[in-house]
Amino acid sequence: MAPKFTRENRPGKSVETAADKELLPTVVVHMTITANEDGQRVDNYLMKCLPGVPKSHIYLILRSGQVRVDGGRVKPDRKLALGEEVRIPPVRLAEKSEQIRAPDAVLNRLREAIVYEDEHYLAICKPAGLASHGGTGIAYGVIEAARGWGKYDFLELAHRLDRDTSGLLLLAKSRVGLLRAQRAFREGLADKRYFALIVGRLQGGARDVDAALVKRSIPGGERFIDIDEEDGKPSKSRFVPQAHYKDATLCEVHIYSGRTHQIRVHALALGHPVAGDRKYGLRDDQKPIRDLGLRRMFLHSHFLQLPADGEFGKLILNAPMTEELRQFLEVLGPGR
Repeated sequence: MAPKFTRENRPGKSVETAADKELLPTVVVHMTITANEDGQRVDNYLMKCLPGVPKSHIYLILRSGQVRVDGGRVKPDRKLALGEEVRIPPVRLAEKSEQIRAPDAVLNRLREAIVYEDEHYLAICKPAGLASHGGTGIAYGVIEAARGWGKYDFLELAHRLDRDTSGLLLLAKSRVGLLRAQRAFREGLADKRYFALIVGRLQGGARDVDAALVKRSIPGGERFIDIDEEDGKPSKSRFVPQAHYKDATLCEVHIYSGRTHQIRVHALALGHPVAGDRKYGLRDDQKPIRDLGLRRMFLHSHFLQLPADGEFGKLILNAPMTEELRQFLEVLGPGR
């Protein structure tokens, strides 16, 4: 667990701060690596220990030798081992702004959305509109809210869902569980399936989209994902029609990679954007469905499977389509 330099236990003299902030060390401190940090890169460990400190400064104190592990200098990618001692130098930088606690209504809603929990994992059916994690302009997400319950010593996102996507979101309660899940996602061994309502009638059977994706920015700073076979990262999705509705097709989508906005961009490449997608869907195409009352993007993560791996058995998780989406399908009515 990352150290918290509170008023009661922080080393060194007092610094000006809000009462409930995590504080930065003002003298050298030494931390012993626990089981939850075993195998973690030292740069990532420092980022958790020194919240609010820019990455550039983290790498500066590493390159300059101010950070030591068992007395020796280390490179940023050095992996830590159980029982090792990390020397963390004084860091006198502006502290991060005060963390905002998620409202009780959000905390309670997420408790009710838990679909699975064991020693290593917590799976939540994430509501649409709630981000996986906080960031620019977003005070909190699922991970911050779940940590706000105050019952876990270790809790990290194993993967992410778009803010407007609902469904299965896996959180790791142990470092070994996190590494196992990340390995499955990275090596394409995880089975991830979504329900997506796409605009128009998808003709024929299952359709594969194998198109590399790259992040781009437009004037004003807005980011979007584009298809680029030269500079993009390999990405593959399979769209399997499940039912036809008026002006739309319900598909189960299997993704064999986990790129940002992958399903949304691949659906657009098919000529059938995801219903309710304000970023990648054309307004005129979306109007008939929007007029029927769809107020969110129709994309829901309903199935996740991780293969057996060492001490871990196969993990199979399900999150049925939300009542909101089922009701909209009834309103939409069957296609011809």
